[in-house]
Amino acid sequence: MDTSNAVVRLCSQGMLAEARGLDADARALFEQAWELAGDDYEACVAAHYLARHQDGPEATLRWNETCLRHADKVGDERVAGFYSSLHANIARSHRTLGDTPAARRHFELAAEHLAAVPQGPYRD
Repeated sequence: MDTSNAVVRLCSQGMLAEARGLDADARALFEQAWELAGDDYEACVAAHYLARHQDGPEATLRWNETCLRHADKVGDERVAGFYSSLHANIARSHRTLGDTPAARRHFELAAEHLAAVPQGPYRD
Protein backbone atom coordinates (compact mmCIF):
# COMPACT_ATOMS: atom_id res chain seq x y z
CA MET A 1 0.00 0.00 0.00
CA ASP A 2 1.03 3.58 -0.63
CA THR A 3 2.45 4.85 2.66
CA SER A 4 2.53 8.41 1.32
CA ASN A 5 -1.29 8.33 1.39
CA ALA A 6 -2.67 9.95 4.57
CA VAL A 7 -5.49 7.38 4.91
CA VAL A 8 -3.02 4.50 4.57
CA ARG A 9 -0.74 6.13 7.16
CA LEU A 10 -3.62 6.47 9.64
CA CYS A 11 -4.51 2.81 9.10
CA SER A 12 -0.87 1.81 9.60
CA GLN A 13 -0.84 3.75 12.87
CA GLY A 14 -4.08 2.00 13.81
CA MET A 15 -2.50 -1.39 13.17
CA LEU A 16 0.40 -0.44 15.43
CA ALA A 17 -2.08 0.56 18.13
CA GLU A 18 -3.84 -2.81 17.68
CA ALA A 19 -0.53 -4.62 18.09
CA ARG A 20 0.00 -2.77 21.38
CA GLY A 21 -3.48 -3.72 22.59
CA LEU A 22 -4.77 -0.16 22.30
CA ASP A 23 -8.04 -1.06 20.59
CA ALA A 24 -9.84 2.23 21.36
CA ASP A 25 -6.93 4.19 19.90
CA ALA A 26 -6.87 1.92 16.86
CA ARG A 27 -10.57 2.37 16.25
CA ALA A 28 -10.23 6.15 16.56
CA LEU A 29 -7.45 6.14 13.96
CA PHE A 30 -9.49 3.98 11.59
CA GLU A 31 -12.48 6.30 12.06
CA GLN A 32 -10.25 9.28 11.22
CA ALA A 33 -9.12 7.44 8.10
CA TRP A 34 -12.76 6.83 7.11
CA GLU A 35 -13.63 10.52 7.58
CA LEU A 36 -10.58 11.56 5.55
CA ALA A 37 -11.17 9.09 2.70
CA GLY A 38 -11.59 11.02 -0.52
CA ASP A 39 -12.01 8.22 -3.04
CA ASP A 40 -13.11 4.61 -3.28
CA TYR A 41 -9.61 3.22 -2.72
CA GLU A 42 -9.19 5.15 0.52
CA ALA A 43 -12.72 4.26 1.64
CA CYS A 44 -12.00 0.59 0.91
CA VAL A 45 -8.85 0.62 3.03
CA ALA A 46 -10.47 2.46 5.94
CA ALA A 47 -13.61 0.28 5.89
CA HIS A 48 -11.48 -2.87 5.96
CA TYR A 49 -9.90 -1.82 9.23
CA LEU A 50 -13.06 -0.36 10.73
CA ALA A 51 -14.77 -3.72 10.23
CA ARG A 52 -12.32 -5.21 12.72
CA HIS A 53 -13.49 -2.88 15.49
CA GLN A 54 -17.24 -3.27 15.54
CA ASP A 55 -19.39 -4.24 18.50
CA GLY A 56 -21.23 -7.09 16.82
CA PRO A 57 -21.29 -9.38 13.80
CA GLU A 58 -23.99 -7.40 11.98
CA ALA A 59 -21.94 -4.21 12.09
CA THR A 60 -18.79 -6.11 11.13
CA LEU A 61 -20.61 -7.56 8.13
CA ARG A 62 -21.90 -4.12 7.10
CA TRP A 63 -18.39 -2.64 7.15
CA ASN A 64 -16.96 -5.58 5.22
CA GLU A 65 -19.72 -5.20 2.63
CA THR A 66 -18.96 -1.47 2.47
CA CYS A 67 -15.33 -2.33 1.86
CA LEU A 68 -16.33 -4.73 -0.93
CA ARG A 69 -18.51 -2.10 -2.64
CA HIS A 70 -15.65 0.39 -2.64
CA ALA A 71 -13.13 -2.23 -3.84
CA ASP A 72 -15.45 -3.08 -6.73
CA LYS A 73 -15.62 0.61 -7.67
CA VAL A 74 -11.81 0.85 -7.67
CA GLY A 75 -11.47 -2.27 -9.79
CA ASP A 76 -7.73 -2.12 -10.39
CA GLU A 77 -4.51 -3.71 -9.15
CA ARG A 78 -4.49 -1.62 -5.97
CA VAL A 79 -7.32 -3.74 -4.56
CA ALA A 80 -6.78 -7.07 -6.34
CA GLY A 81 -4.99 -8.53 -3.32
CA PHE A 82 -7.78 -7.45 -0.94
CA TYR A 83 -10.53 -9.68 -2.30
CA SER A 84 -9.46 -13.00 -0.80
CA SER A 85 -9.25 -11.59 2.71
CA LEU A 86 -12.35 -9.50 2.22
CA HIS A 87 -14.48 -12.44 1.11
CA ALA A 88 -13.08 -14.57 3.96
CA ASN A 89 -14.07 -11.83 6.43
CA ILE A 90 -17.56 -11.62 4.96
CA ALA A 91 -17.82 -15.42 5.10
CA ARG A 92 -16.86 -15.47 8.78
CA SER A 93 -19.51 -12.84 9.52
CA HIS A 94 -22.17 -14.86 7.72
CA ARG A 95 -21.07 -18.01 9.54
CA THR A 96 -21.31 -16.21 12.90
CA LEU A 97 -24.79 -15.00 11.96
CA GLY A 98 -25.84 -18.53 11.01
CA ASP A 99 -26.10 -17.99 7.25
CA THR A 100 -24.19 -21.06 6.10
CA PRO A 101 -25.00 -20.76 2.36
CA ALA A 102 -23.74 -17.16 2.24
CA ALA A 103 -20.67 -18.13 4.27
CA ARG A 104 -19.89 -20.97 1.88
CA ARG A 105 -20.31 -18.71 -1.17
CA HIS A 106 -17.89 -16.13 0.24
CA PHE A 107 -15.34 -18.75 1.34
CA GLU A 108 -15.41 -20.04 -2.25
CA LEU A 109 -14.92 -16.50 -3.57
CA ALA A 110 -12.02 -16.04 -1.14
CA ALA A 111 -10.38 -19.18 -2.55
CA GLU A 112 -10.90 -17.96 -6.13
CA HIS A 113 -9.08 -14.71 -5.35
CA LEU A 114 -6.18 -16.25 -3.42
CA ALA A 115 -3.85 -16.15 -6.43
CA ALA A 116 -3.92 -12.33 -6.33
CA VAL A 117 -2.51 -12.26 -2.78
CA PRO A 118 1.28 -11.79 -2.89
CA GLN A 119 3.44 -14.63 -1.62
CA GLY A 120 4.37 -14.29 2.03
CA PRO A 121 3.09 -14.83 5.55
CA TYR A 122 -0.24 -13.08 4.91
CA ARG A 123 -1.05 -15.49 2.09
CA ASP A 124 0.16 -18.56 3.96
